[in-house]
Amino acid sequence: MEKILKGKCWKFGDNISTDLIAPGRYFHLRSNLEELAKHTLEDADPDFVKKMKKGDIVVGGKNFGLGSSREHAPVIIKLSGINAVLARSFARIFFRNAINVGLPVIICDTDRIKDQDELEINLKEGKIKDITLNFELDFPPLPEIMQNILQKDGLVNYIKEYGELKV
Repeated sequence: MEKILKGKCWKFGDNISTDLIAPGRYFHLRSNLEELAKHTLEDADPDFVKKMKKGDIVVGGKNFGLGSSREHAPVIIKLSGINAVLARSFARIFFRNAINVGLPVIICDTDRIKDQDELEINLKEGKIKDITLNFELDFPPLPEIMQNILQKDGLVNYIKEYGELKV
């Protein structure tokens, strides 16, 4: 995982649930995550996966990832090619599941960011630059252990390398 992430943003509103991220009607695809990823955020924007490009960024409002604890919701966001998710707040289990699968999630004020803005995110320094609108946002950097998990592309890879959490 790079410390600097760049991409176009796709802005969604408040309360984007795991049902909107991973529609329940595709539950039968949960053992084929690559196929399920083709339906990421389909119920929030039916053409999202067709329009987005690898490296893009999802921007939400409050309570992103609420609902059931579908651990495949952050997995398919990542598999679809999204680099990171920014939101004013996250459902706690979604936030932790995202870190565990190696998907950067950032809590920040997303009000000024507009759909399709080009963003540059410095995870280590806690800075977001909106290149399109020419402003910067600060966010509290993730704790070092979470940054290390992201660096290894998820908790499983981290544990394989270190055998335990090195706090």
